[in-house]
Amino acid sequence: MSVESMAPQAKAGRSPFVVWLRTHALQVGITVVAIVIWGIFAIGSPQTFFRGNIYQAFMSTTPFFGIMALWLTLVVITGEIDLSFPSIMTISMWVFATVMMATGNLAIALVLMLLMGLTAGTINGVIITKVGVPSLVVTIGTSFFWRGMVKVLTGGTGTSLLPTRDTVFYEVFVGRLFGFLPMQMVWMVLFAIICWVLLNRHRIGAHVYLTGDNPDSARLMGVNVDRTKTLVFALAGFGAAFAGLIASLEVTYYWPTLGEGYLLNTLSSVFLGGTSVFGGTGTIYGTFVASFIIGAINAGIVAIGMSGFWTELIYGLIIVLSVVVQTIVGRRIK
Repeated sequence: MSVESMAPQAKAGRSPFVVWLRTHALQVGITVVAIVIWGIFAIGSPQTFFRGNIYQAFMSTTPFFGIMALWLTLVVITGEIDLSFPSIMTISMWVFATVMMATGNLAIALVLMLLMGLTAGTINGVIITKVGVPSLVVTIGTSFFWRGMVKVLTGGTGTSLLPTRDTVFYEVFVGRLFGFLPMQMVWMVLFAIICWVLLNRHRIGAHVYLTGDNPDSARLMGVNVDRTKTLVFALAGFGAAFAGLIASLEVTYYWPTLGEGYLLNTLSSVFLGGTSVFGGTGTIYGTFVASFIIGAINAGIVAIGMSGFWTELIYGLIIVLSVVVQTIVGRRIK
């Protein structure tokens, strides 16, 4: 918040703490939600949630969708949506597995895999901005296209990634730092920092927020709206490709069905984290914390004695409630 915008609040007699609280309401809110949910699970199953193993498991699996959620946050802030990221995961990993088996060069396979993700994301952005088709329709279509292509190319057959085991490559991406900290968690923290810097300390972030708040005003201010949207879709494709890599390396196997179970988790993380489906509002911190809330829900439900069938119901409820709250708050602000 600028000094000018804080001045009226100071004159109104508001304390610096109140000003800070109002400015960081999204971050404070999601932190409180995380503490409350942890408290419920800890009370319901202390033998599970007061042991370190459960948190190591969360750090191993949450980045599989949490990394995608971080980059998807940028897309949603621009007022768009991407439903193709699960399919981009699998087509990108197919490229990796194919190149690895053909050349044995993991570095080349990695580069081509990430390029595939960037390309798939860029295709989404170009169709949306240049042709004018809504992002919901475009990404549903490309989702089926990439998933169908993988099925045709693989015949439903997976590929073993055992050649990566006992290599530096494997240790860098899914090894255990200091013997206990999963590297995928390190990567998620790194990507969270990069996304935060882009949104809050770089002009790209200003363009993303302006585009989502009011595209027409953004254009009048000199923002290249089409380029901004294409960029965030490309980055979302990159994030999906990377997430596919660590998810596959963790089990040392590439399944053509990779990504099919991550749609709800990822979307729930973005919306629960406070990113508005209408664009213009959202925080990386919120998505980061929400990812671990979503990651803990399934284990927490089972740990406290409820059926695992409740998981999808709760994910869906989270998405609906998040959108409803954002709509009500948005109307009151206006």
